[in-house]
Amino acid sequence: MSRETYVTEALGDVYQRVKTARVLMVGAGGIGCELLKNLVLTGFGEVHLVDLDTIDLSNLNRQFLFGHEHIKKSKALVAKDTASKFNPHVKLVAHHANIKDPQFSVAWFKSFDVVFNALDNLDARRYVNRMCLTAEVPLIESGTTGFNGQVQVIVKGKTECYDCTPKEVPKTFPVCTIRTTPSQPIHCIVWAKSYLFSNIFGIDEDESPDLDNSVNADNASEIDNLRRENTELKHIKDAFGTPEFPRLVFEKVFKIDIDRLLSMEDAWKHRKAPVPILYDELQLVADAEVKKLVAKVAADDQPVWSLAENFVVFKESVERLSARLLELLKNTPEDSARPVLSFDKDDDETLDFVVAAANLRSQVFGIERKSKFEIKQMAGNIIPAIATTNAIIAGVCVLQSFKILNNDLSHAKAVFLSRQPERIFSTESLQPPNPDCAVCSVARCGIEVDVDRLLLGNFVEQVLRGEFGYSDAVSIVTNKLLYDLEFDDNATKTFKELDLGDGTFLTIIDEEEPEGSTPRVNLEFLVYAKETTGEVDSSYKLTHIPEIPRKPMPKPIEVAKEGVVEAVLFSNGNGSVLAGQKRKAEDDELVEVSSMDAKKSKVQTGDEDIIVLDDDEAIEID
Repeated sequence: MSRETYVTEALGDVYQRVKTARVLMVGAGGIGCELLKNLVLTGFGEVHLVDLDTIDLSNLNRQFLFGHEHIKKSKALVAKDTASKFNPHVKLVAHHANIKDPQFSVAWFKSFDVVFNALDNLDARRYVNRMCLTAEVPLIESGTTGFNGQVQVIVKGKTECYDCTPKEVPKTFPVCTIRTTPSQPIHCIVWAKSYLFSNIFGIDEDESPDLDNSVNADNASEIDNLRRENTELKHIKDAFGTPEFPRLVFEKVFKIDIDRLLSMEDAWKHRKAPVPILYDELQLVADAEVKKLVAKVAADDQPVWSLAENFVVFKESVERLSARLLELLKNTPEDSARPVLSFDKDDDETLDFVVAAANLRSQVFGIERKSKFEIKQMAGNIIPAIATTNAIIAGVCVLQSFKILNNDLSHAKAVFLSRQPERIFSTESLQPPNPDCAVCSVARCGIEVDVDRLLLGNFVEQVLRGEFGYSDAVSIVTNKLLYDLEFDDNATKTFKELDLGDGTFLTIIDEEEPEGSTPRVNLEFLVYAKETTGEVDSSYKLTHIPEIPRKPMPKPIEVAKEGVVEAVLFSNGNGSVLAGQKRKAEDDELVEVSSMDAKKSKVQTGDEDIIVLDDDEAIEID
């Protein structure tokens, strides 16, 4: 009996489309492992998977494509090797890379029939959403948090996109960010608390798995790194409680590990590289600058400690915690489990360690340091992801993909999973695009640019005003403001100087409000960088000139109080404001502004004192 017999009977004619489908899966973590297994066993013709992360010990309890022998290896590459054994007839292509890398262009996205998002951070989700809209490829978006999960089908022009509904301020961070490419203080705080503290004072090195000693052309250098790391860790464990112990810990995490990260040259092509810090140099600075006792430094929790002060507190806290753990070991019976220390933000010794380690790591990556008081507020509890939730959501993703491949979008649903006993699953029909969405309700145009020659000011004059007829009241934004009527500092800079390279999205915001009409919807340019030719008129070329409709007229909303109409409000797509008071409301931050409107966006963050371990170990601040 053929392995296709039952799936053919179950899917009917759809299976022929499944067998020839070319799909992309972004993310190979908690949901991704389950999803890849489903795709392969179902028999999808060709599956590409993209993930930048490497496998960690803590992944193994729910990411079943990985084993102990895979620690420190690429998730994408290992997932491919493991899943290929399930069904050798499926073509698997793995990319150990960031989905935002230039190699993954719009043309590349266009080559897929369906894209599956199995990501764990808001920024990457928004990026894939925008790329799929631009490439006009259906996207199946998914996510889980604890026992809750959701699946959303996104098709350009027919359904809501990921950004059609407001999203909370980003509070979820993938572990690959925390371990490899931190960019915010919270990343360093979580690293110090959940990684460094637990590995030194919580997890016995003897419990860690053996390294995979199989060496080939692809992993030889990484195996050398892993062997070296293993030796270093054992050396550190052997020196536990000795005077050399603080130095060994410091040099490993702030020098040796950082040097290893720097050896991954591709990771630093588009971001600032970390700078290792040296123990002996910092010791000299500390001897000269830190005049007061360590206890007095640690007790002063309001100011941000200097680099030297963080150094002396780090050393002192390592010594104190080591002494505490040695005392526990001395009083533990031989047949009992090895004692460990647990972080408690009200325990000054554990808190001092996390504060100093987090700030030293912030120094390495050029991130703002925080005070002990601030870090105490940000550190919190960790709640693990639920493997079963990932499996259920991954199954729903594949079921929804059948409807897309069968051109049966009318039967596709938005699916929500919860722990409510009366109704675990709930579904709703797919909603049409939000006409006020700043991501999908826009006009789009491609532009080939000689990035070495085209000035932003010339782009405004020749393209926006000359080709599209915009007035002076126009703004240009990427993830930040580049130009508007009151800010033309970048007008004399080239696209290259502004880092507007291949694959960059430029959003044009029409600020002109003609009497009796509305501004035009945003225009989004996708930049295609081209080589300099030296020809006079070759600095840019438009792929086409799209129609740019005007935004819908605002709908009046009557606000009544005890039967009396108090005022008439108008919706501007970013909230409701009193007619004639749009600017004042924005200035007073009374309007919730679209996150894509980088020019006017003002983000308000709440208290961040509870850390939730989301899917694929994402850290979510609740």
